[in-house]
Amino acid sequence: MNSQQTSLLSVSLTILMAMAVGISVASNYYAQPLLYSITQDLHISMDNSGIIVTTAQFSYALGLLFVAPLGDKIERKKLIIILMLLTTSGLIISALAYSQLMLIIGTAIAGIFSAVAQVLIPFSATLAQPNQRGKVVGILMSGMLLGILLGRTFAGAISTMVDWRMVYWAAAGIMCFTTLLLCCALPRYSNKSTINYWKLIFSIFGLFYQERVLRIRALIGGIAFALFSLLWTPLAFLLSSKPYHFTDMIIGLFGLAGAAGAMGSPIVGKLSDKGKGVLVTSIGLILLLLSWVPLSLAQLSIIALVIGVILIDFAVQVTHVSCLNAIYQGQAEIRTRMNAGYMLSYFTGGMLGSFSSTYLFAHYGWLAVVIAGSSLAALGILIWIFYLKTNHPK
Repeated sequence: MNSQQTSLLSVSLTILMAMAVGISVASNYYAQPLLYSITQDLHISMDNSGIIVTTAQFSYALGLLFVAPLGDKIERKKLIIILMLLTTSGLIISALAYSQLMLIIGTAIAGIFSAVAQVLIPFSATLAQPNQRGKVVGILMSGMLLGILLGRTFAGAISTMVDWRMVYWAAAGIMCFTTLLLCCALPRYSNKSTINYWKLIFSIFGLFYQERVLRIRALIGGIAFALFSLLWTPLAFLLSSKPYHFTDMIIGLFGLAGAAGAMGSPIVGKLSDKGKGVLVTSIGLILLLLSWVPLSLAQLSIIALVIGVILIDFAVQVTHVSCLNAIYQGQAEIRTRMNAGYMLSYFTGGMLGSFSSTYLFAHYGWLAVVIAGSSLAALGILIWIFYLKTNHPK
C-alpha cells in the first residue's frame, strides 16, 4: 500500500467499519435469546430449535468459503455494498417467516452474505499501516464480538417490547442505514488478481497445506468458538426455566456481561504487534478452561454465571484476535483467502458447538454442557502445547 491509500483509514472510518462488522455478524445471533419465543410461536420442539442457530453458522461458513474470497478478485467497496444489501434481504424474509422452513431460509440468506464482515476485516488490515495492523484488527474484532453479544441484548429488548419479528425488521433498517454510510465513506480498492473464481476458492484449501500458521491458528480458533457456542446457544433455555424464568429482555441483557470481553481486543492487538502473540494465545486458552469453573455453578448462582460469561467471552476474543493477527502477517494478496480459511474453521467450530449444545442440554442437562466445554478447552491447551514443543512458534 502506498501512503495515500494508507491514509484513507481514518479513525472515523475504522469505527464505521467496526460497526458494520458488528451489525452484519449480529444478523446470525438475534435468534439465540429468542429461541423460546420462536419455538412457542412457530411450534418448534426444543430438540429442533438448535437448527436455527446451526443454520446461521453453517451458512456463514458457506459465505466464508464462496463469498468472502471474492474480496481478492472484485473491487472491495462494490462487493461490500452488494453483500450488505443481500444480508438485509435475508433479515426481511426472517421477519415475514410464518414457518420454521421460511425462518431457516431467511436465516441462511442473511448468514451467507453477512460474510461481508470477513471482507471488511482483511480490508482494514490492508489499509492500515503495518505497525498499526494489530490495533486496527483488534478494533474491528471488538465490533464483531459486540455485534454478537449486544445483538442478543437488542433482540431481547425489542422482542419483549413488541415481538420477535420486530427484531428482524429493526435490524434490516439498521443494515440499510449502515450500507448508506459505507457507500459514502469507503475508499475504492481493487486487487489485480486474474485468478479464476473456482481456482480462487480451491486455493483456500491449498493455503492450509502451504501455511503452517494457518493450520494451527484455524484449529485453535475453531475450538475457541465451539466453546463460545456451547455456552450461548442453550443459555436461553437455561435462563427461561427454573429457578430463573427470565424474559427475553433479561436473557438478552447477558450480552452486556459478555461484551466486557470485547474491550480487550485493541489491547490484544497491540501486544500482538509487539510480538507477544504466542503469550496472548496461551493466556486465552488457559482462561477458556478456567471459565467453566464458575459456569458449572450456573444453575445455582446467577453471579457465578455472569463471571463465567465474562471470562469465556474475554478468553475467546483474546484467542481469536491473536490468531487473526498471526495470519495477517502474510502477503497482502492472499490475506482475504487466509482470513476466509481461518474463519471457515472458526465458524465450523461454532456450528458444531451450537448443534451439540442443544442436544446435550435437552437430553442430559447443563452439567453435560459443562463437561463437554471443559474437555474441549483442555484439548485446545494440549494441542497448543504440542505445537509449541514441535514447531518454532509464529
